Amino acid sequence: MKAKLITLATVIAATSFISTPVAANDQLAQSICSYVAADNKNNLRKTLADNRLRLRAVYDGIVCDGLPLVRHAIKHNAADTAGFILSQLPGSLVAASGDAEWATSNGFAASPIIASIKERSAS
Repeated sequence: MKAKLITLATVIAATSFISTPVAANDQLAQSICSYVAADNKNNLRKTLADNRLRLRAVYDGIVCDGLPLVRHAIKHNAADTAGFILSQLPGSLVAASGDAEWATSNGFAASPIIASIKERSAS
């Protein structure tokens, strides 16, 4: 009986520790998405720095409204923030992403971000 109680306490304690980081990560992702949508490059930089994160390390894990960060920036016409995001990513990743094609096919062909994507893809 004592062993079962200890095991149950261990499982409950482990579960509570696992849940907390997930909630923190969700909140961090929501903050990043809101800063991108608001074209607030400074707060995006500050959030990444405060959490000791590199954008290229978390880029694949953040999805805003079902879109990757660059496409989210295109959708919200966040040129400054998109420029920052693109500067932090490897050119090969930007070239392989298909973001420029996505923007053109979804009605964002006039977005100035497309020129930044093409320029970064070339490097």
